Amino acid sequence: MKASLGRCARGVQLVTSRSLGPYQTAAVRIGLAGTWLLFLLREFPHRQLLYGPDGPWGWSMARRLIAGNDAFTLLMWSDGRLWFEAVYALAVLASALLLVGWRTRTMSVLFMVGVLSLQNRNIFVGDGGDNVVHLLAIYLVLTRCGQVWSLDARRAARAGAAGREPWADRAGPVLWAGGAAALAAVTVLGVVGWGWLLFFWTLLTGQALWWWLGRRAPDGQAYLLSDVVAHLVHNGALLVIMVETCLIYATAGWYKIQGSRWQDGTAVYYPLQLESFSPWPGISGMLAGQGLLVLVVTYGTVLTQVAFPFALLNRRAKNVLLALMMAEHLAIAVLLGLPFFSLAMIAADAVFLPTVFLLWAGARCARARAGVVRRARAVFGRGADGASGDEEPAGPARKLPVRPT
Repeated sequence: MKASLGRCARGVQLVTSRSLGPYQTAAVRIGLAGTWLLFLLREFPHRQLLYGPDGPWGWSMARRLIAGNDAFTLLMWSDGRLWFEAVYALAVLASALLLVGWRTRTMSVLFMVGVLSLQNRNIFVGDGGDNVVHLLAIYLVLTRCGQVWSLDARRAARAGAAGREPWADRAGPVLWAGGAAALAAVTVLGVVGWGWLLFFWTLLTGQALWWWLGRRAPDGQAYLLSDVVAHLVHNGALLVIMVETCLIYATAGWYKIQGSRWQDGTAVYYPLQLESFSPWPGISGMLAGQGLLVLVVTYGTVLTQVAFPFALLNRRAKNVLLALMMAEHLAIAVLLGLPFFSLAMIAADAVFLPTVFLLWAGARCARARAGVVRRARAVFGRGADGASGDEEPAGPARKLPVRPT
């Protein structure tokens, strides 16, 4: 009994003392924002047809649909072309800034607003990957996804090295003050449903209270309590992302079992014969002609998806199945021409990646970035005499100022 109580106490202390999975949530943030940003840039020439005034799903029809399901979208506030372009630009900008981790608390909210505004404007052009982006965009708002691999983390580290207080930052409060003014105007105009207004006001009030308590008394009990609540919200959202991913695979696997084509091992053959899902007809035809390969991939897909939630009980089994599913998504991206669906699912899968692997991948990316910067400086930093701009001048050695990292 005492051992059980001790484990429960340690578990409660773990989830209330820190925000878990900092590298996993950062990987989800980068993958999700990158996927949506690439999609927006790829569809930029067709944006008016997909979500704008030129689309077959007109503004009036969308308005009638949204009046029934109370979905959130800024594009229902006006049917003007200029307003649509502003919302699309906001979605692109928020995605790019969330990707690099600049003011992640604010950008995660704006990212969610951009995703919901565009997707809810026309729900008939999405697929399963869009549904994943839709859900993860909401969950990501509740996480502390900028703890690592972000400009926010670098700014906090430099402030700590320089001995500056983190509350001395000005840009963050200015952004939230602007958001408060916009939200107050929206509330007065009544263009957003009360459920979403309650959600946004709760986010704004919680952030303002946490900031004020930290600035006023960072060692006080009230601030410590607010930090515990933030940890709980983050860890709860992280758990929801993990459960959601498991549900996606479990339901997909069990529904496949009920299909006759999956039962006889031929289901993979038919998508390879569809012209709309064959960007490489020669490769698709060659693979479709391999009966044994089709059988193995068909049964392997079902087994992997059904077994994945249970594999979480064993770390090695989980890592093996995770690698198999990511390889499957990459194959879907190449063979079936569904890159954004695959990227969205890989972003969701990243929540299960082991921390050791993420640290290794982060170190490799940092070394690659440093190499690119060095080569760029060597090429573009040379003076007229051919000397590199990074070289020390002749004469007595200079004492360079130390810059915080």
